[in-house]
Amino acid sequence: MGCFECCIKCLGGVPYASLVATILCFSGVALFCGCGHVALTGTLTMLENHFSRVTSDHATLTMVIQIFQYIIYGIASFFFVYAIILLAEGFYTTSAIKKELQSDFKTTVCGRCITAFFMFLTYILALAFLAIFGFTAIPVFLFFNMWTTCAAMKSPDANITSPDSICVDVRQYGVIPWNATPGKACGATLGDICNTSEFYLSYHLYIVALAGAGATVIALIHYLMILAANWAYLKSAVSTHEYQDIKTKDDQDLEAEARSKEGQNSSSYS
Repeated sequence: MGCFECCIKCLGGVPYASLVATILCFSGVALFCGCGHVALTGTLTMLENHFSRVTSDHATLTMVIQIFQYIIYGIASFFFVYAIILLAEGFYTTSAIKKELQSDFKTTVCGRCITAFFMFLTYILALAFLAIFGFTAIPVFLFFNMWTTCAAMKSPDANITSPDSICVDVRQYGVIPWNATPGKACGATLGDICNTSEFYLSYHLYIVALAGAGATVIALIHYLMILAANWAYLKSAVSTHEYQDIKTKDDQDLEAEARSKEGQNSSSYS
């Protein structure tokens, strides 16, 4: 076998659908975890500097953000391992189907159960990350409201006579308690906050994290379709081979019966 034929054979065993889903999953999880972690840190810094200068007022928020960051570490580690496992499962199934086409197919009930288990687990993870996607949209919405308020203040067409009357009160969103000071920003102070690097960076990182969560959901749905197709292929291949085994056995029985009758006829003529 030449080098070219060997390369073609190797490329033929690559599960391209699983490979695309794995790349998409890695990209989505990396964007969500990396950007989400930095955005949470920037959000906490912005709140401490402009909306809640007393540490005790936002102690609960600080603890919640730290918990979310630890969860992000866990999500990144888990999906790195899980995506590799699903890719390996894709290699296994692709190889099994090729052997089935070459009449050298062997599978077990355990192999089909593993595929079904991964299919169920991927379905649960897709629902979980869909909820994470919706949760990630909340800070994007809050930052967008703040950004549009600042943009309206800077617009020459706004014709605002009293800029100090335009405020953003983060206490109404439940981010910090009502007794936090100052709790809100108005007029020029609000404009200065919108010009800070923490606000600009956190806002855009939340958008990228939202896109990463969406990409991860698409990757998990892609995985789910692949696993469902693989499970159907394996089940169909087993049924086909069971039918072929029964048919081969019947043909052998008929052939043996025909030979027996021929032997009896030849002995009777003699």
